[in-house]
Amino acid sequence: MSWGTELWDQFDNLEKHTQWGIDVLEKYIKFVKERTEIELSYAKQLRNLSKKYQPKKNSKEEEEYKYTSCKAFLSTLNEMNDYAGQHEVISENMTSQITVDLARFVQELKQERKSNFHDGRKAQQHMETCWKQLESSKRRFERDCKEADRAQQYFEKMDADINVTKADVEKARQQAQIRHQMAEDSKADYSSSLQKFNQEQHEYYHTHIPSIFQKIQEMEERRIVRIGESMKTYAEVDRQVIPIIGKCLDGIVKAAEAINQKSDSQLVIEAYKSGFEPPGDIEFEDYTQPMKRTVSDNSLSNSRGDGKPELKFGGKSKGKLWPFIKKNKSPKQQKEPLSHRFNEFMISKPKIHCFRSLKRGLSLKLGATPEDFSNLPPEQRRKKLQQKVDELNKEIQKEMDQRDAITKMKDVYLKNPQMGDPASLDHKLTEVSQNIEKLRLEAQKFEAWLAEVEGRLPARGEQARRQSGMYDGQGAPTANSCAQDRESPDGSYTEERSQENEVKVLATDFDDEFDDEEPLPAIGTCKALYTFEGQNEGTISVIEGEILYVIEEDKGDGWTRIRRNEDEEGYVPTSYVEVYLDKNAKGAKTYI
Repeated sequence: MSWGTELWDQFDNLEKHTQWGIDVLEKYIKFVKERTEIELSYAKQLRNLSKKYQPKKNSKEEEEYKYTSCKAFLSTLNEMNDYAGQHEVISENMTSQITVDLARFVQELKQERKSNFHDGRKAQQHMETCWKQLESSKRRFERDCKEADRAQQYFEKMDADINVTKADVEKARQQAQIRHQMAEDSKADYSSSLQKFNQEQHEYYHTHIPSIFQKIQEMEERRIVRIGESMKTYAEVDRQVIPIIGKCLDGIVKAAEAINQKSDSQLVIEAYKSGFEPPGDIEFEDYTQPMKRTVSDNSLSNSRGDGKPELKFGGKSKGKLWPFIKKNKSPKQQKEPLSHRFNEFMISKPKIHCFRSLKRGLSLKLGATPEDFSNLPPEQRRKKLQQKVDELNKEIQKEMDQRDAITKMKDVYLKNPQMGDPASLDHKLTEVSQNIEKLRLEAQKFEAWLAEVEGRLPARGEQARRQSGMYDGQGAPTANSCAQDRESPDGSYTEERSQENEVKVLATDFDDEFDDEEPLPAIGTCKALYTFEGQNEGTISVIEGEILYVIEEDKGDGWTRIRRNEDEEGYVPTSYVEVYLDKNAKGAKTYI
């Protein structure tokens, strides 16, 4: 169907319709543009949302993301960030593939429409001109015919009148002839104009208008096709990102499936494990016992009883007050027998570190954190020290890399003096070397504290086994040694061993046990790398550079047994000494 043949007389309506078509196209462009703005706004909001809930660097929140559930949430935030990126892609593709192209197409369409309708109006104006010329020649022909008819009638009237002169009749006759000739000329002109108009009109309705309307029809059809293609592109732009969005959602599902409640539970244990052992049973406090001993208070031999040592069991952690246990306030007991006081003296140990603990507690109350993290439980302290050592090692490596870079630059300056003065780098090189030395000393300090903590944890078990070996010959149980050298998480705990948790052993039996023990043979020597103050029971203090004898190797607990002389021996952290074992030594038997 052609508009030129079917709509030859609908020029104005076609002009309105094509304008409406362009308005529709511009409305669709506006719709797509607003959609792109919505996609950009949505993507921005998603990114802001993801950024809002991202863990802050060097904050407590960052530490919380070690749990699998928090890792899954972090993966969700990252996937949402990628998800937002796909909406930005949608906006960019719709803008470049639809909005920009359609805007350019609309401008071309408007220009083409303007040109076609301009040609149509020009053809209309030409037809109107031809019509006016035809009407003018027609009116002139009509007027001339009427004038010729009146002149003929006047001549006939004059010719019939006998009173009119012959000259007047001749004049009327000539006038009639003139008018008749003018009518003939007007008739010929009218005929020519009519023929010309008909020819122009035929060309207008069968050639010019069909051609112009055909162009307008093609233009309108291109507009319709283009808007259809744009709608397909609109859908394809969305469809192209669906697989990637699907991957983002799959990533969220995968992260959710990776959540492991058992692993998170284990992380909670590692995060909050103090390293202390649970408190033992509360002992029965027998207030009648002093009355029963009043008779034998001044007798050393009567305290033996049946020859077995009198042992009084205390709680494992009597010195450490747990949150749910209140400290017993027992009344003052009477003076202990001399034998008991002697045994207390034999098993007691120096309490020099009480001042240190007091200082720690005071510093915590003032808001300061001890440099060695001694205010923390053993396990937490070990983690903090390990973290500090790792940080110092990273800083050392960074400084070493900087030193290497400066050294290489100095070598380049030496080979090519025109590039720079090598002496200008000496100050920087010295400064970096000093920084490395400071960091190494700091790292050694923290490594020493770390070794002390790592050695102290298993040392409690070894110490308990050594004490149990002492008393196994007598068949008497021993008090657990875990309470020794413990500190509460606030750092203010000092080991106050009350009368309820002290092990009371007779001096004579105590000496007999050590008289029967043969000293272990030396299996090598060792050199103290650092100074170690042995404050725990079973340990020995050493000074940096001191040479001692090794009598028992490290059994995997981080401690080595050494001897200074026949009377002084004990355990030191393996990392504090450099061991030289004798090749011919068969090794010492493990002391249990």
